[in-house]
Amino acid sequence: MPPPARCPLSPQSGIDEVAPRPSKRMGVRRGRLDSSLFHMLVLVCALSQVLFVGLVTGQTAQLSVDASSQNGRTIPDKMFGIFFEELNHAGAGGLWAELVSNTGFEAGGINTPSNIDPWLIIGDESNIIVETDRSSCFASNPIALRMEVLCGATGTNACPSGGVGIYNPGYWGMNIEKTKVYKVSMYIRSSDSVDLAVSLTSSDGLQNLATHTITAEKGDFAGWTKVEFDLQSSERNTSSRLQLTTTKNGIIWFDQVSVMPSDTYMGHGFRKDLATMLANLKPRFLKFPGGNYVMGNYLLNAFRWSETIGPWEERPGHFNDVWNYWTDDGLGFFEFLQLAEDLDACPVWVINDGASLNEQIPSATIAAFVKDVVDGIEFARGDPKTTWGSVRAAMGHPEPFPLYYISVGNQECSKPYYKEKYVKFYSAIKASYPDIKIISSCDISSISAVNPADLYDVHVYTSSGDMFSKTRMFDSTPRSGPKAFVSEYAVTGNDAGRGTLHYGCPNYWMLHFFKDSSGATLHPLTIQVSNYDQLAASALTWQNSNDGNTYLKIKVVNFGNKAVNLNIAVAGLENGIQEFGSIKTVLTSGWLRDENSFQQPDKMGVIVDPYSLTSFDLLLDTNTDKYPLLESSFHSSM
Repeated sequence: MPPPARCPLSPQSGIDEVAPRPSKRMGVRRGRLDSSLFHMLVLVCALSQVLFVGLVTGQTAQLSVDASSQNGRTIPDKMFGIFFEELNHAGAGGLWAELVSNTGFEAGGINTPSNIDPWLIIGDESNIIVETDRSSCFASNPIALRMEVLCGATGTNACPSGGVGIYNPGYWGMNIEKTKVYKVSMYIRSSDSVDLAVSLTSSDGLQNLATHTITAEKGDFAGWTKVEFDLQSSERNTSSRLQLTTTKNGIIWFDQVSVMPSDTYMGHGFRKDLATMLANLKPRFLKFPGGNYVMGNYLLNAFRWSETIGPWEERPGHFNDVWNYWTDDGLGFFEFLQLAEDLDACPVWVINDGASLNEQIPSATIAAFVKDVVDGIEFARGDPKTTWGSVRAAMGHPEPFPLYYISVGNQECSKPYYKEKYVKFYSAIKASYPDIKIISSCDISSISAVNPADLYDVHVYTSSGDMFSKTRMFDSTPRSGPKAFVSEYAVTGNDAGRGTLHYGCPNYWMLHFFKDSSGATLHPLTIQVSNYDQLAASALTWQNSNDGNTYLKIKVVNFGNKAVNLNIAVAGLENGIQEFGSIKTVLTSGWLRDENSFQQPDKMGVIVDPYSLTSFDLLLDTNTDKYPLLESSFHSSM
């Protein structure tokens, strides 16, 4: 997974697949290239093909591509992938489809009574009292909620209309869709008879979307009982809540309350819309579960893989103290491995090496952490008869997961003990799993025979201008020895937006330009331009796995504020270019900080030539006899 020799990353982007419209937003414009003109020129020029895209007054540049097969280089098949970290609710409230926040009432801590946020009561203290206690049937997460109803169905102490109870708004309100089915489960205990309404409602409780009534005779729920049922919504409401209400006097305990959409991605608990967006990037690897999230501010709150597996009800959850919110850990180690499999991506596990942001385990006492990591690999790859492999098999996945990459720590090379501890992790992992590739937090200058690594981790967080200046960062990197793994990069500072994911931010659409690059053939090129150093480009040949078509993809970034007349010359073509089927895609904006919006998530923006990323996918004619080496010219305004 080394980085490309050239990595033209552009932070200003968006998408538009229709005609441009007046707007300050950004857009990607896609269109089929009309090749009638170049077909006519083929007849005249024999060995020359010309495609006219458009000319404007401005800077002029020459891009020359050598598309001959003998000078092409194969890009590694795992070159481009994605990195997941549990921050900004990327998992809890995001990719993980669970709608209830604080499902087990554990977020307030083990001391009771505790804070049950975001749960709130329906009614007031005259008719309902709620508190947490340590009566749960799950030893690993002992907190449960006790609800005492003081009012009744009739009489002078009758409950308010609609009853009293509790409700959960989820994360910023639950997005409930019309006719969609939601799977509800919860654990209930009560020595009294039960008449409980479980409803999906609007945020104020006035609009009822779906209701199921749980009834039981006295003693039926004397012990903890799991109750499961479906709710189908009659309407759509994007700011809904789950509420549990009753008009019956008595005491009920609740635990592990869950609402999940029935149609999750591949049935594995991921939000279908977001997981599909990830799949559309065609990632070849998935690095997880994060960087600082793995470490925690303190080891007490670090990600511990073994506490995030098994039945979700039995997972204790933990406080994400780096990003300051509770995670129920429904999205755990097993689910990350499953997600990688579902995306047809190679899992890359970032392990905790006994360090947090504020503390470290010294090398002399690190053995337990080393064993924990080896056990985690056994969980992922072990035979179902092994100790940890049997746990994975019991979760419904007897086949091993293809875990072949381990990243030791997160940005820790400068920390005391790291190098000494790293060698212990490296040796133990290689002893049991010699085929696993180890990724070091140190750069290549610190890697040696006594501190070996298969890859080294590179993180780049900088301004857009400095990011653009790094387009040739790895040109002189040795191609032998440890490979660079650029696992984190982002544009930061005043020229960057907020990077919101749920509707496809600029960075997301930029990644689409690279989704076909893994395993493709990279072609050498040169750019000639006077007094303008704001262009970067790449050229590659790739094959569409869906239809078998082969394309020559030429990507050009114009990072500057000038429009550019770009003449593209392609030498060494061994196949002709189809008259129809080629595509031009433009990612652009007139302002560096433009972002998409919920109102126009993927169709916005007037196309402006500066600050753009343009891609030409030229459909090659592979069904005909090979042409003599062709030279093609394209004239494009950037």
